[in-house]
Amino acid sequence: MGVAGWGETRVNGQRLAVELRRLRDLAGLSGRDLAQRIGISQSKVSRIESGAAIPTSAEVRAWADVVAASPETRDLLLELTEQALTEVYAWREALRDRTHLQDDIQQREREARKIYGFQCSLVPGLLQTAEYARRVFAMFQPPYAERDIPAVVASRLDRQLALYEEGRSFSFLLTEAALRWRPGPPRMLRAQLDRIASVSTLENVSVGVIPHSVEAVTSVPHGFVILGGDDEADQKKGKNDDGEEVRVIVETVHASLIVRGEHVAMYRHQWSMLQRMAIFDNEARAFLARLTADIEKLL
Repeated sequence: MGVAGWGETRVNGQRLAVELRRLRDLAGLSGRDLAQRIGISQSKVSRIESGAAIPTSAEVRAWADVVAASPETRDLLLELTEQALTEVYAWREALRDRTHLQDDIQQREREARKIYGFQCSLVPGLLQTAEYARRVFAMFQPPYAERDIPAVVASRLDRQLALYEEGRSFSFLLTEAALRWRPGPPRMLRAQLDRIASVSTLENVSVGVIPHSVEAVTSVPHGFVILGGDDEADQKKGKNDDGEEVRVIVETVHASLIVRGEHVAMYRHQWSMLQRMAIFDNEARAFLARLTADIEKLL
């Protein structure tokens, strides 16, 4: 499922839309008839068939039942649905013809009024200092050319201007392990912790810290970012009241995953569980101050 770039058409979603429309036509059903039989609105049938909306797995199974699809066709529909809900962008392929992906990430972030980011292993990009970011990119696989790293860092810092835009809000959850991870000398990490504490005072930014001392109520192996959604209900249905699509970005070692539709609810649930473990506001800043004091002992 890997593709060369982040801006290409959702091929699997379009294939699914074409196949569902073809099966409905072969069954001799109108959009209204099919909508009534599977329990969704006629407008949603239209959006699914145009590729503007991705159906849930349950809706695809019901669609297949109504049009009397063969077992082989049903399996194909479900496979296309899963692929459309989770796109995979392999780092090596995505970086083949470009210096970096920061501009593409920035565009995705611009499309969301609210952003929720969890990190368990390092400080998220929107909060990184220039030196921290430079050292992170120097470790990246596949490796960046040394001459390209300044441009990558500059683009990451440009993304951070969004933190100061009116009408945008950002919520971050970071584990103590992520805050203690040190890709450089102690002075670098001290500056990074100061940066996080400073940004946490912005009215539109929330920073939660999950200390080692807190008993875990869930386990999340990878960091993730939820783009969009005004509340849990929006994120469960995959859109907010303005029609803004809610997506999740999950970064793994080999690729970035873009998650849509029914799978978004799983990440929202994990976010809610992680929030229960976190400390916020003055308590979080006091915790950051204690970590900074620990780091200063290494100077």
